[in-house]
Formats: sequence, C-alpha cells, structure tokens
Amino acid sequence: MTGVTEAERAALGRARELALRGRGRVSPNPLVGAVLLAPDGATIAEGWHEGPGLPHAEAMALTAAGDAARGATMVCTLEPCSHQGRTPPCADALIAARVARVVMGTRDPLEDGRAGGLQVLSAAGVEVAVADGDDERACRALNAAFLRAAALGRPQVTLKLAASLDGKVATHTGETRWISGPASRARVHQWRADHDAVMVGIGTALADDPLLNARDVDAPFRPPMRIVVDSQARLPLDSALVADAAASPVCVAAAQDAPGDRLEALHAHGVRVVCAGAGRVDLPGLLRMLTVQDVQSVFVEGGPVLAGALLSAGLVDEVRWFAAPVVLGGADAPGAVAGPGWGALADAPRLRDVTVEQVGDDALVSGRLTPLPGDPQEDR
Repeated sequence: MTGVTEAERAALGRARELALRGRGRVSPNPLVGAVLLAPDGATIAEGWHEGPGLPHAEAMALTAAGDAARGATMVCTLEPCSHQGRTPPCADALIAARVARVVMGTRDPLEDGRAGGLQVLSAAGVEVAVADGDDERACRALNAAFLRAAALGRPQVTLKLAASLDGKVATHTGETRWISGPASRARVHQWRADHDAVMVGIGTALADDPLLNARDVDAPFRPPMRIVVDSQARLPLDSALVADAAASPVCVAAAQDAPGDRLEALHAHGVRVVCAGAGRVDLPGLLRMLTVQDVQSVFVEGGPVLAGALLSAGLVDEVRWFAAPVVLGGADAPGAVAGPGWGALADAPRLRDVTVEQVGDDALVSGRLTPLPGDPQEDR
C-alpha cells in the first residue's frame, strides 16, 4: 500500500466534515464522507451518506463526477463496502468507474471475515492506501458508536450530567429546573438528535415528567427512542412520555418480575416494553437487546441512581458534564452520582482526552472512559 499524501490528508479532513451531514439519520449505518480528487489534487466531486437505503458516500461522489472519475483518487472516511445490502457494493462501483486509487480513513470491522473492500479493490488493480496516526484515529472517532456496536455488541453510552459547582443535581427540596443555562440546554437537544436513544431512570421520569425529545434542531434527524429504566414499571400512564408515545418510540425497560398488569397497561398505551434481569434491570443485558434493535448510541440523562449503576458497571464510554456557576449546598441535596461510590482514588473512573468549553455561563467538561474502538486497552 502507498502512503497518504498531504493533498489526500486534506481531502480526508473534508470527507469527515461531509460525513457529519448525516448525523442523527444514518444509523445503523456508519457516517461516511467521500472526496474524489483529480490527478493534480483538485476536487472533482464530493459525497456523503444520508441514510439507510440511500446511496453511499462513494456512490454519490461517483455519480456527480461521471466520466471524470476515471483515473481519479477516491478519498473516503471508511473502507468501501464489498457486499450487497440495501445498496450495491461500493467497491464494485469504484472498479466500474475505473478510479486509479482509493484512500480510506479506517477499516470497516464488518468487512472482516470476507473479501472486504480493500481486498476486492486491490485484486482489481486499484491502488489502495489506509490512513494512519491522527487521521486514522479521527475517522474511528467519527464512527465510534458504529465500531463499538460491531466490536462489543452493545451501543456506545454517553452520560450527560448537569450539576452545581458542589456537584448537586437538585436542591434539598427537589427543585431541578434549571441548574444549567439555556445555551447548555440547547446543546443537549442537538445531542439527543445525534443519538439513537435517550435514556433516563424512573426517578428522573417521576420527578421531571420529561418528554426527552429533540426540539429546535436545525438539521433533519430521526427522532430518538426514549427509554426509561423502570424495574417495576412505575411510569405513570398520564406522563408526558406515555402521552407522546405515538409521536416517536417510548420504551420502558423493566425487570422480569415487574407487575404484569403494569406492563400490559403500558403496552396498551403504545409503549414498548422490554424485560431484562430480576429485581433490578440488567443493564448489560438491556444494552445488548438495544443493539439487536439497531440502537448503536445511547444518550443517558440521569438520574443519579442510573448514572451510578452505569459507571459502576463500566458501561459509560463518554461523559459530558455541565458545571453551572451556582452552589446549592445541603447535606440532603442529591449528588450527580448515587450508589456506593469508589473506596480508592485509583479505582474511580477518570476521564481521558478531556476538553473544557464554556457554554453560556456553564463549563462543559467532556472526556471518555473507555478506549476508542481499535485503540489499545488502557489502565486506569
């Protein structure tokens, strides 16, 4: 394989930008962008994947280029597919268009175990290169949810928390709205739109009666599934979520010993019901069940009990924490993370690749707790 040139690296960066145009719409497919380059490095055409059943990024760029694709270089964020799905194989389309070279940002794990795009292209005489270093890692980060679901059989889990400077998520009287500011809340609506599912615990559902939908988001998106982890199926039938179940999916994740009449009543009101575990919801089992339903990314918005359970189980991949410039105090005011906690600092979850951003008057601290798919495993 031949190394990636500077012009191709620049095109790969542009392809990542194009891929993001499909955010919130392409799952369970990956986000993919493509740029077709002439031999002199000029851009001939661009493409991106817009959703399942629609042309892939490479096909869009080839269609736009027409005969100009012959002898060109296709730069794409992910290995072109070699199999027939809802759309024809991209590798075959590239060969038919007689491109001379393909540069891919990262390999596709779904191509393992079969004649993948790289092998098909190489066998047809197309020169192939795979990015490395920061370029390859950026392409993996773009599709972390897709890659994680393929590698681990569970969705990527992002935990969002909003707390006071002293770590409280409500006053001692239970008041929660609003700790974070309007700019932070607007950001949360965009994140909801970016994910396949939004999840809360029953405590948050009872206290706040949220809708958990994405509002005032500019780009089109597919409404996320709204999930309540509710071991005993206590979600009220007159709650905002149940009333809105016809608009977009609402799911109650209950324990197997939840009252049958409650489960039946929720189902009769249009709520999906899944059961995992006895007594308490089996969170790893629930996540595996969601993956089978093509949920590759879950955005968790609390409350403290669910946050603590997911963190304790090592099931949180990314954390996005808004720290609001307010101090609530109160020994009885709930903290952001419940549960027994960690007895030693060495055992406590510690974020990596941390960024800090001002959002309105709030500080947003973001980082990850698990390696990106394909990265070496890390010690805490």
